[in-house]
Amino acid sequence: MAVNKMEKMTIIAAADQEEAILQTIQGLQAIEIKDFFHSNVDSSYIKKHFASTFSEDDQSQKKRFKTMLVEIQEALVFIERYAESNSKKKPLKRRVGTLSELEKSFNELKISGYLKEIASLKSQLTSIETRRKDLLSKEKWLARWQYLDIVPKNNSLESTNILLGTISSANQAEFLAAIEKVVSVYVEEIYHSQNHVYYSLVYLKNQSMFVDEITTKYSFNSFDYPYDILPKEAYQRTKEELAELVDEEKKVKISLSSYREHLEELYLAEEMTYAYIHREAVKKHLLNTSYFFVLQGWIPIEEKEELTAALQIDEVYVTFDQPTADEIQVDIPVKLKNNSIVAPFEMLTEMYSLPKYDEIDPTPIMTPFYMVFFGMMVADIGYGLLMLLGALLALKLMVLPRGMKRFADFFLILSFPTVIWGFIYGSFFGAALPKVLLGIHLPFPILSTTEDVNTILILSVVFGFIQLLTGLMVNGIELTKRKRYLESISESFAWQGLLVGILIVVLGMLIFMNDGLVMTGSIVAVISALSIVVVPIIQSKSKVKGLAKGLYGLYGLTGYIGDLVSYTRLMALGISGGSIAAAFNMLVAFMPPAARFTVGIILIIALHALNLFLSLLSAYVHGARLQYVEFFGKFYTGGGRAFKPLKTEEKYMNIEKKSKVKE
Repeated sequence: MAVNKMEKMTIIAAADQEEAILQTIQGLQAIEIKDFFHSNVDSSYIKKHFASTFSEDDQSQKKRFKTMLVEIQEALVFIERYAESNSKKKPLKRRVGTLSELEKSFNELKISGYLKEIASLKSQLTSIETRRKDLLSKEKWLARWQYLDIVPKNNSLESTNILLGTISSANQAEFLAAIEKVVSVYVEEIYHSQNHVYYSLVYLKNQSMFVDEITTKYSFNSFDYPYDILPKEAYQRTKEELAELVDEEKKVKISLSSYREHLEELYLAEEMTYAYIHREAVKKHLLNTSYFFVLQGWIPIEEKEELTAALQIDEVYVTFDQPTADEIQVDIPVKLKNNSIVAPFEMLTEMYSLPKYDEIDPTPIMTPFYMVFFGMMVADIGYGLLMLLGALLALKLMVLPRGMKRFADFFLILSFPTVIWGFIYGSFFGAALPKVLLGIHLPFPILSTTEDVNTILILSVVFGFIQLLTGLMVNGIELTKRKRYLESISESFAWQGLLVGILIVVLGMLIFMNDGLVMTGSIVAVISALSIVVVPIIQSKSKVKGLAKGLYGLYGLTGYIGDLVSYTRLMALGISGGSIAAAFNMLVAFMPPAARFTVGIILIIALHALNLFLSLLSAYVHGARLQYVEFFGKFYTGGGRAFKPLKTEEKYMNIEKKSKVKE
């Protein structure tokens, strides 16, 4: 397949139809809205005759929905965090539905009521928390003074003062020694913490000057007792208030728990609010007047019929135009179109760079190579079956987000080459397959990871050689299509000839011992090398520069040698993964029988899970690297802009067209 062909769509309709048309387009999720004022359409007629009716861009609705979105999200977090855990909780199960169904289920007035009530409960909890902090601080303070048996303000006399305060434990001895020298001072220790001592001092007022001097010298921190009751009584009352707060908080949380029954409504309300925000965001790209609006966008050609059928509205004008050359270069988005086998591998292309609109999609060409390479690097029947089972269960039992579904499809497909290479290497969770089963001699392993290492190494390089030739062939074909014939020779076909010629020479010398093959290969290689050098000379005005360019291009042969060496990782990772699995099996096998069938079972599962994860990660990363560096570099440029249709967030549900939703 290839890059999806696009057309430019223009819709002109009555102003009061704008919301309905945008809702239809958003439900199809197949149209990217483009900025009308940055298009190449001549809008002078509209500006001339309808300038007085232009509508200002009103962002109030978007702001309102953004505010509601924040309130919904805060309410959801608040319910999950503070509602009683023993309350009924209904987790939202991901589903598939249409946008119209989601919109019908959204009752803004009802949701606003929920949000106000939840906000009130949140305010109550915040108030309770503030009061609790104050009471805890008060309780902590009173706990230290609860043994004071007088109320200072109720026991003050004309001739005496009562002083309360704290002093550092380090100054305690010196402070007591100094205070004892003052006549008529009563000192009582109320509380002793790790670092401070709490004192009550009673002394005659005529001794105030001496007492003040001592308290200042030893950093005695005095304070006024604020209550009219004894500290012990105040302490008890504080504990009672804290207990009351606990009961009050519990009642609020019980009230909040009832909103768990409305979690699904709130989740779907969040989904719908996102949809409204996205819809409002594109309105700034439209041309709006008091009487009509104009909308432009990019649409894949296969979606035209469905859009036309969906827009069964009076007074709507729809037209489709082919993109211009300038739009193809700078404006048109790219959407890949591949069959169900190849489509999951599009994410590898997207991670590198999407092709330009007029460039070939490398995904179908890359897919078979990636499958072979991945299978060769994991290469275990057991691991492949686990991948197959895990992917099937995920796809059959759950409605996955689109990205996760594509990832599950990706590993489902890759499980098959993994199993096939597992049979070739004769590996089942690192254990060798039996050579005789029920008296039947089995051919496994076809390639032994211990005895056929050199063969596997050569096979890895051969696969790499085939992929490099394929990349060069694609490049040559694409250059030929663009009528760049000389470049197709110097950048593609000549390199193919040079590599094939060198291969024939190597085979003639090392395998077949045939001078004829050596001579043939040498001639092909020399002619190809001359083509690589001569073509730049023909193309360049300065023949010296052309020669230098050609010779430098020929020097690129060392890069191809490096590329071929990179493919040896296929052998290295395949053998290392199997060897590690076999080592794990051996480790458990050496354990005593009692441990082997108890701890050993848990250990072998954990170890194989770790090896499976590392094998999959290595195969995924190194497989992609071989495509990006060694393969794509031969023919692919990329740089396309991703197709971004007007759609929903799909945070909690997958939005599909009505035709794709099962009744």
